[in-house]
Amino acid sequence: MRITRRLLDRCGLATLVALASAAAVSASCSSDPEEGGALATDSGAQVAPGVQDGASDADVVSDAGSDAALEDVAVPDASPRPVACGGTSCATALVTILGEGFCVLLQDKTVACWGDNANGQLGRGADAGVIASGVAERVLGLVDVVALDHACAIDASGDSWCWGTGPWLQTAAATTKELAPVKLPIPPAKAIRVARSSTNAGTACALVDAGVICWGTNANGQVMPPERDAGPTTAYQPTQQVLPSGSVVRDLAVGDATFAILDDGTVFSWGANPPIGRVSSLYPDPYPRPLALGGFSQIDAANENVCGVAGAAIHCWGWPKTTTTVTQPFDRALPEILVLPESVVFAATSAGESKVTNPLRGCAIGASGSLYCWGNNLSGQVGDGTKDYAITSVKIAGLPEPAAQVRTTPNATCALLTSGRVFCWGADGVGQLGGGRLKWPSAVPREVVLP
Repeated sequence: MRITRRLLDRCGLATLVALASAAAVSASCSSDPEEGGALATDSGAQVAPGVQDGASDADVVSDAGSDAALEDVAVPDASPRPVACGGTSCATALVTILGEGFCVLLQDKTVACWGDNANGQLGRGADAGVIASGVAERVLGLVDVVALDHACAIDASGDSWCWGTGPWLQTAAATTKELAPVKLPIPPAKAIRVARSSTNAGTACALVDAGVICWGTNANGQVMPPERDAGPTTAYQPTQQVLPSGSVVRDLAVGDATFAILDDGTVFSWGANPPIGRVSSLYPDPYPRPLALGGFSQIDAANENVCGVAGAAIHCWGWPKTTTTVTQPFDRALPEILVLPESVVFAATSAGESKVTNPLRGCAIGASGSLYCWGNNLSGQVGDGTKDYAITSVKIAGLPEPAAQVRTTPNATCALLTSGRVFCWGADGVGQLGGGRLKWPSAVPREVVLP
């Protein structure tokens, strides 16, 4: 029997905002569908011509909704700038790992990681133990890698390899801790996505030839409709997800909900509610249904927070912002546009944070390659050289080339530049800035030494 629960009164639920911002102007180059989503690959994309940067660095990030109805928009003709390696140490993709840390796909198709290692998420083997590291070092045994997401890699044959804590299908347990990569017994995959939550590291989905499969724990109904007697750590085997006939899935994002991005920019979601990003009376809602907003090119999901690029603008949604005394159950349930000075081609968010009047933490890359961040800045993770909460978007200075990708944790930010260099800033308690040692924080970008 399925467990469902009606959501509380939805009369206060904001409707979707209208794409009336100048931030929704699309750029004018061709889009490579392989690069339009969040899939981190080592292939390039068409260069998006820059948008003239005449706006102030302090343009307001607005998270206020509108009562106007929002129509679907076409997938914008813009994509993140490609990486053109100019040296021997060069990254082609950047991801976060569980906790505070990062990994990169290197140009030689190996993977290097740094930062938190409490759960073996650096993939350095039993001899290295679980000691945090500020030095970027290669993950053991990985070769010929073509795609990367958190602590999972896909090689050229489609085999999936994962390490750290997660639903790696090695035993009957929902999760195992692997100090070195293990091969997952799933069909050849094009993408693999894992919930990056310290409380829900047990749900994963993969894009395979047959469609989308999900497995692991099912606390949020991301594998199948929840069963009455199933516990939060009950393990489920890979299960085919039911999407409309003829759906062509281009990419996935997985947090407390799962998002399947179709070739036409339509997004189907299922899982926790929020952050499924659509109106539903089910909590969780295990049935894939489309978001009202279309035209998505990329989505980043981190636990209860989600941001995505639709119509060349960034939209964010998720679990409500709270204070110690007040919670508005649905104040962020549906996508809300954030105003930036230019068209957006890449978005990133992180888990956690409770601010009722301020925008939640995030970063975005404009079509010009400029990088903007906002939100919590107690550790300098916004990157403006201060520790003041960034209520408005801040254009990050000090990056020597345009940004191709950006990733955020609650306390740090890293950016992959078009040269293949990586710069990080923020807290460094577990070496997440990759500066070669622990506890060497920086409120401005500092380069990571790649192997």
